[in-house]
Amino acid sequence: MSYKPLALPDRVQLPDDESLERVQAFRDYMRRRHSVRDFSDAPVAREVIEACIQTAATAPSGANQQPWHFAAISDPAMKMQIRAAAEAEERAFYAGGGGDEWLSALEPVGTGPEKPHLTTAPWLIVVFAQRWGVRDGQRHKHYYVPESVGIACGMLIAAIHQAGLVTLEHTPNPMKFLNALCDRPENEKPLMILPVGLPAPDATVPAAAKVKKPLSEIMSVF
Repeated sequence: MSYKPLALPDRVQLPDDESLERVQAFRDYMRRRHSVRDFSDAPVAREVIEACIQTAATAPSGANQQPWHFAAISDPAMKMQIRAAAEAEERAFYAGGGGDEWLSALEPVGTGPEKPHLTTAPWLIVVFAQRWGVRDGQRHKHYYVPESVGIACGMLIAAIHQAGLVTLEHTPNPMKFLNALCDRPENEKPLMILPVGLPAPDATVPAAAKVKKPLSEIMSVF
């Protein structure tokens, strides 16, 4: 496809005072986002999940190749298979495979090999990264795949929070079993599992998760 410029189709620019007000409100709302491990099994409409994924799909990507696929799973049998495989990997990790330094870093978060959220949450979203593309039967290179999919995941998590739902970033490695389970081709690599739903009435978060670095530590101005 050759280059064809279009006039900017959407303009959302604001006066300076309204711009600051808007972004501060968004910042304050995003500060209420929490990674949750205690889920309710209350159902969530498919249309909500679709809208969240559609939001993620608006993310920028290298050469606009959109190297991602999102498998949305509500089937209990599939969720059970994912939990069983994930917990088998996690048991090996917590038995020493992760190394002392990594396991020590996880202690304040309170994680362990049991992953009940993978079956309790009404939805799992499995994020796949397309390492290369296939067009007209020919393999073609994708560019900046980790960066592109990472941006899409961030937008997906923000959309889930906007919907009034919670999620948890679950990234066991390896996750090769997910390709067969989700009927995805070999050019796709599973990167993340996001359980999505409402928090349980007695949901908790680790106190350590509320400690964020101050702006002075994460920002430089020149």
